[in-house]
Amino acid sequence: MPGSTPTLTQLRLPAVVTHARATQCAKALRDALRLSRGAPLVQVDASALQQFDSSVLAVLLDCRRAVVSMGWEFKVAALPARLRQLATLYGVAQLLPAA
Repeated sequence: MPGSTPTLTQLRLPAVVTHARATQCAKALRDALRLSRGAPLVQVDASALQQFDSSVLAVLLDCRRAVVSMGWEFKVAALPARLRQLATLYGVAQLLPAA
């Protein structure tokens, strides 16, 4: 319907999110959120993620914090199994709900 608010904001992680790129990636996600049309559900697509370290958890948690502060729902799609294991190890898996 023209003029209606979308129900989903889709954000994407790049293929590489390591310590060296984490700050830049977090900023890009926050910028994309600011440009979104106010959808009540924000979904971060991690399907492109191929090279990462634990810094990607900080990026996702930063994005989640921003989304929740807006009163919106946060989900993550296609989280690699190894990253899900890291999230569990760090005790933050429940903060990264699957889409």
